Amino acid sequence: MHIKGRFHNTIFGPSWTPLNAALALMLALLFLILLLVLMNLTAQRAEGQTFKVIHNFTGGTDGFDPMTGLTLDKTGNLCGTTAGWGSGGNDCTHGTVCGTVFKLSPSGFLNTIHVFTQVNDGVVPQARVVLGPDGNLYGTTSYGGGCSSNGGCGAVFKLTPPARVLPTALTDWTTTVLYRFSGADGADPQGDLVFDRGGNIYGTTRWGGPSNDGVVYKLAYSGGAWTESVLYTFTGGSDGGMPVNGVVLDEAGNLYGTTYEGGNGWWGVVFRLSPSGSGWQESVLHTFLGGDDGGRARGLVFDTSGTLYGTTDGVYPNADGTVFMLSPSGSEWIYSVIYNFTEGYIPGPRGLTLDPAGNLYGITGMGGSYGYGNVFKLTSGGRGWTYTDLHDFTGGLDGGAPLGNVMLDSSGNIYGTATEGGDPQWCKGYGGCGVVWEITPQLRFR
Repeated sequence: MHIKGRFHNTIFGPSWTPLNAALALMLALLFLILLLVLMNLTAQRAEGQTFKVIHNFTGGTDGFDPMTGLTLDKTGNLCGTTAGWGSGGNDCTHGTVCGTVFKLSPSGFLNTIHVFTQVNDGVVPQARVVLGPDGNLYGTTSYGGGCSSNGGCGAVFKLTPPARVLPTALTDWTTTVLYRFSGADGADPQGDLVFDRGGNIYGTTRWGGPSNDGVVYKLAYSGGAWTESVLYTFTGGSDGGMPVNGVVLDEAGNLYGTTYEGGNGWWGVVFRLSPSGSGWQESVLHTFLGGDDGGRARGLVFDTSGTLYGTTDGVYPNADGTVFMLSPSGSEWIYSVIYNFTEGYIPGPRGLTLDPAGNLYGITGMGGSYGYGNVFKLTSGGRGWTYTDLHDFTGGLDGGAPLGNVMLDSSGNIYGTATEGGDPQWCKGYGGCGVVWEITPQLRFR
């Protein structure tokens, strides 16, 4: 009676009929449903995201051209490298192109902890710095190192933080060259380093070795010095050639990686190196043929079930990359493409990142809405993998042409670098000196 009387007085007036009463009741129910939905939405958390630049490189002491991804240290700082100059003078290979190592604090303060200035000690880092089991930073340089071939063969270095942390500069960190490549034992290391449980270091070089098709090497510490041993030298034939990315380790101590060239189709291979007696035995898990399976593969990542994931750069003339997986099945490995890029998308050369839920994250160096690359996510579901475009770079203030793999922190924030763009007042002839960026998932209450 209360509802009837209220609608009689305010809506229908004196011409009240059973039909009007039914309509009034329906309107009231719809209003209550809408109210409940709105209340439910305000109580639920909805996931969104924001993109922001957290550092613009200037080409000064902070360097320029950050070609690699980032590493998170134990206190939440982002550590990375730039391949371009860092006020290192004119004594570096390729003019002033020397490179830096930097540390970016959560508050946004960037401290350059090393500037590469001496060819003998290595210049132009093209791999990430990684956090060693001792808390020091380790990395490689592609050039320098003392050998005379092509501007130097590269080096492996260590950066030790000061005993007392100060917000000052370069001299607080101690730089140690662990090894200088000579050419016969490798040249031009570009892939990330990896440690085993014993503290030994493993990596690859793009060139060097008897056939100059690259090597996989190990550095072991003993008697106060690091000793290199070449585990495998590529021939450029069916075993592959030119490993431009690093290797990953499984629980049994086997090494897995990719080559950019070689193989039966000349588009590279996925390989495994297993300890065998006093040496290492290579097994080719997949040979790329340059067709639907892609070609010119990049870095690999393991999930918890032992499945390998990676990307390919794409094969001319299509130049569209892929994301693939290799699943162990007995003594065999099953290769499958889980995503095909279109319209000139080329996945980034540093590989994929896996989150705890099994989602894959990566970048493309080209493509996207503006042609400057993008950040993407692949989510596994019952009907395959779902692709989500997280950000399209414009080549402007947000950066462009990212080359390094992305990194996630424990809160789900995504970090990375872009080699171009940024504040236009810096590196004007290059369209910007590059940036460090962050994508933050926002859990907002509406």
